[in-house]
Amino acid sequence: MACELSQHQLHAYFDGELDALGAASFEKHLESCPECKRQLEAEQSLRNSIREANLFERAPGSLREKLSSGASKVTPIPPARPAPWSWLAVAAALLLVLFVAGRQFSRTSGPSSAQLIAATLVDAHLRSLQPGHLTDVESTDQHTIKPWFDGRLDFAPPVQDFASEGFPLLGGRLDVVQGHTVAALVYGRRKHIINVFVEKSQLGISWEGSGTTQGYQWQAWQKDGFSFFAVSDVSAQDLQTVKDLFLSR
Repeated sequence: MACELSQHQLHAYFDGELDALGAASFEKHLESCPECKRQLEAEQSLRNSIREANLFERAPGSLREKLSSGASKVTPIPPARPAPWSWLAVAAALLLVLFVAGRQFSRTSGPSSAQLIAATLVDAHLRSLQPGHLTDVESTDQHTIKPWFDGRLDFAPPVQDFASEGFPLLGGRLDVVQGHTVAALVYGRRKHIINVFVEKSQLGISWEGSGTTQGYQWQAWQKDGFSFFAVSDVSAQDLQTVKDLFLSR
């Protein structure tokens, strides 16, 4: 089965379009994904073949002499059999056209910005589950967590506790998403962890929608000038409830 990141991030990584955090995350992914590693090597091999193909051939001296002797003295030249190198040039040219067309199709029909953001934030969620990475401040009191962000962000994230609804607040931390520092609010749901990433809404960038990425559910929405993105391995209904709770407060 094809790896989802090979569709979302591989071409951007290959062309050097990812930021430092995204590139480092994808390189970490390569260590455990033979499919992405194989496809990356194939892309590099194709590029090398195009670069190394000799598409230039110098005209023979006899032809240059006949052309320089004047049009009146030029005699018809019988058609010659195509030289072996000409077939290589044609094949390389066709390969280049197919490569460019394929890349253009990939860019025009590739994943949406929401899917790219989803892949990035699911990776951030997975990193947070490593020991010692889940919270920078651990508390069930929203009045402890909210002031902790003061001076660490240029905005005050809305912090809510939903313990009475079955989603207790566990803590918070700072995270980096596409080069931006964001707030991450951590909630529990039975034995599961829910990360809710929060940042100020940016012009032209919309965190909207829902879906599944790498087996994890995600919900994205906006309210009061903030963008929210919740991700977890809980059910889609549970994550929808988290979204509804934020929207209702």
